[in-house]
Amino acid sequence: MKLYRLLTGDDTPEFSHKVTAALNAGWVLHGGPAYSFDGANGVMRCAQAVVKDVPGKEYQPDMKLGEQ
Repeated sequence: MKLYRLLTGDDTPEFSHKVTAALNAGWVLHGGPAYSFDGANGVMRCAQAVVKDVPGKEYQPDMKLGEQ
């Protein structure tokens, strides 16, 4: 089974740590990052899709994807 997550956050070191933690947990980057300026809050926002193959599992909508 293939899992998909979209990691999002402000453009800060914490966002990079979130992506790094996912990569070290076996997730793989899926496409490039996306950036957008949030004018209401004056910050850049980031998004990065990641995917992971998980053998022997069946998808359930209530799965906590970050724990897979």
